[in-house]
Amino acid sequence: MGAQNISFAADDSCTRLDKLLALHLEGMSRSAIQNLIADGRVTANGKPLAKSAKLSAGETVTVCLPEPVAPDVQPEDIPLDIVYEDADLLIVNKPKGMVVHPAPGNYTGTLVNALLCHCGESLSGINGVLRPGIVHRIDKDTSGLLLVAKNDMAHRSLAGQIQAHSLTREYRAVVYGNLKDDGGTVDAPIGRHPVERKKMAVLQNSPSARNAVTHYFVEERLAGFTYLRLRLETGRTHQIRVHMAYIGHPVAGDPVYGPKKVISQLKGQCLHAGLLGFIHPRTGEYMEFFTSLPEYFSNFMQKLRIREQEI
Repeated sequence: MGAQNISFAADDSCTRLDKLLALHLEGMSRSAIQNLIADGRVTANGKPLAKSAKLSAGETVTVCLPEPVAPDVQPEDIPLDIVYEDADLLIVNKPKGMVVHPAPGNYTGTLVNALLCHCGESLSGINGVLRPGIVHRIDKDTSGLLLVAKNDMAHRSLAGQIQAHSLTREYRAVVYGNLKDDGGTVDAPIGRHPVERKKMAVLQNSPSARNAVTHYFVEERLAGFTYLRLRLETGRTHQIRVHMAYIGHPVAGDPVYGPKKVISQLKGQCLHAGLLGFIHPRTGEYMEFFTSLPEYFSNFMQKLRIREQEI
């Protein structure tokens, strides 16, 4: 099967190239669309378009989709902690230290490798061969609940709920310091760090930043730290880690956004995705799932409680 050309016309309600492509290339990630444009695969009247192109109503855009790449990600018999599963989706309690999907340097031992073994071909293909079924992701060293779509219908529904901010995602974290208030909201746009490109940052008045909102609630105050419950309104890369560092309370153990002297016993940030709530794509029923704190998290909390009593 070779490359595929698809064409569609702009109308009065949608003339921005990126929005038009997102509308017609449903399920394709933003970065994948940007790569198509950068590779000259998006044209009008035979001429490649820039990502900033503004179209006229009725103007036809042609996209040359590259030939599909045969999957080289191999199934691996890795145990999974499956919280829930049916014909349309499953929820996995991901352990700390597991990468969600293959990427340079991590092509084996990922959640996707395990899912391919568990589900076989029953995974959504929307995000391509490297991320089959992956609706959203959590960082390698963040533990907790992750939604996986087993077909494209479920994937589109769940992705739509994330985009509409109607999917409930709640985290638990231990952060440095004693927060002044018992709760609050961080509303600060996040984008790629202008210098350190592997990091994200709060970027005010930057066209490349995307709005990001995190709500937090104090659950317990400890010796030099605070135990928080956090609810995402948006889901940007590293959002909680960036927002907590931005307000001066980075997540404990965070080697990227925390203090230079990292709490080595945590082996990464003390952050757990503990609650997921969503409308089931097929039944329309609201479902909510909760998982308790993992051992690394509860052990750290217990040490802080003992320290608090000693003060």
